[in-house]
Amino acid sequence: MQRRRFLQALTALGVMGGPLRALAATTPGAGSAARTAVSVDELPPLEGELTVYLGRGEGGLYENVMDAIRKRNPSLTLNLRRGPSAALANTITAEHEAGIQRADVFWAVDSGSLGLVADTGAARPIPDDIHAFLRPSFRYPGWAPVTGRVRTLPYNTERVDPAAIPEDIMALPETDLRIGWAPAYGSFQSFVTAMRLTEGDARTREWLRGMQARASSYAGELGVVMATERGEVDLGLANHYYTLRLKAGMPDASVALAFTRGDAGSLLNAAGAMVLNPGDTAFNFVRYLLTREVQGYLAREAYEIPLVSGVDMPEGLPPLSRIQPPDMDLTRLSELQPTLALMRDVGVL
Repeated sequence: MQRRRFLQALTALGVMGGPLRALAATTPGAGSAARTAVSVDELPPLEGELTVYLGRGEGGLYENVMDAIRKRNPSLTLNLRRGPSAALANTITAEHEAGIQRADVFWAVDSGSLGLVADTGAARPIPDDIHAFLRPSFRYPGWAPVTGRVRTLPYNTERVDPAAIPEDIMALPETDLRIGWAPAYGSFQSFVTAMRLTEGDARTREWLRGMQARASSYAGELGVVMATERGEVDLGLANHYYTLRLKAGMPDASVALAFTRGDAGSLLNAAGAMVLNPGDTAFNFVRYLLTREVQGYLAREAYEIPLVSGVDMPEGLPPLSRIQPPDMDLTRLSELQPTLALMRDVGVL
């Protein structure tokens, strides 16, 4: 039903045509405020053939977006290759080194995978008019962030006083809280990478060792949130949307979100798109992903954070201006191997 409503929302706007009139913006400066997102009816039709390497994620909702784009653009042949974002990044890197470029666009669920490809020099520069729609801190030369996910501390509302939750992630091992985490999960490893980059390896090692004494491990972060709600642990480490999805199905669930301030505990990671082959069709595909319709759909159904102006945040999250992520280049999250080595050395993996 959600997919049908989304398809109808896009196709009800009618046949598109005309110039790219809404995107004739002046070049944005690094600190320029984002322009308000446009509707799909202000974009030109997509024509020809396009191959997208699509990182798996969000329970098929990204595929729903692709289906809607196909339906709206009958003159477009849209080829998909699906797989884990990290595996696709490795494939693109290998293809680039071999002088082959099969993908026109890479849509990945994490910025670390995009950073890995960006390091090869395979990415085409993002045009200024696309940058104009993105929030200033999310403008990267080789890829366009599409939606975000913030690290949070879901806590059991019947067991934990919010005042007892530190606003500094590095202070968490010093509390007496029972904690749930998912060390084998990719988002957790990106979080530890961000900690390494902002706090250094020595402090990160000390933090991991301190957490081991009070942490219970789970296979994934939805499991962390569910265990928190059941009272198995007092507090967890997880991306925001797992809690929001649980609350959507269980409004009375005994779990709420807390945030740290300005450190890896509030990392705002991003899914994003990268153009690998030149041509208007590939860049116009990226423009589709930043429209009100697509951004609104992913905010409502996937509870992802829109990174354009003029689209509401997912219900249950504070405004983005009140979330205080660390100031860091998200493409550096590709520096994962030292993180895995550190986690294995400590015994977390």
